[in-house]
Amino acid sequence: MSEYSWPGENGRHVPDAASAWSETVRALPVGTRVVGEVVGRRPFGVFLAFDDCPRAVGLARIDRMPSCMELPTVGQRVTGEVVWHADHNHQVGVVLGEWTEHEDLLPRFRVGQVVGGRVTKIASIGVFVRLADCVEGLVPLTRLPAPAESFRQGHEMSVQIVSVDRERRQILLACPLP
Repeated sequence: MSEYSWPGENGRHVPDAASAWSETVRALPVGTRVVGEVVGRRPFGVFLAFDDCPRAVGLARIDRMPSCMELPTVGQRVTGEVVWHADHNHQVGVVLGEWTEHEDLLPRFRVGQVVGGRVTKIASIGVFVRLADCVEGLVPLTRLPAPAESFRQGHEMSVQIVSVDRERRQILLACPLP
């Protein structure tokens, strides 16, 4: 099976969401906690079948997904909360529980701060260092105290934050002076 599929391509019955739309909106108002299964996966999000409302079609869009997470796979059980209704295509918008519980740690980092991290990748442009869950930064070659080849993946090191671009989710690092 491809990484992406529409709900009907996974051997699962696709409900006629249009005929049940009024019932769906009553049964699943905004704020309702839902449990279900991923029945389709697209680059823009995942389609859900709900346990308590089998004729409804849910959609969890990636614009609500933390950038460091991945879409759940077809067949995976998920929980979430209803956040919108789309009358034009009879879909129930859902934010998945694992997405809402995820804390964005990027705002904790400030220019000038010296922090510890672990090397995750050695590249031709420098060394990538994981500072926290879902937060990595780059120490460019020009800011390394030794050639990049002298670093090893998994190596712990101290780095100083040179810049933080919150919009692009990028952190530029340097090795602090001794």
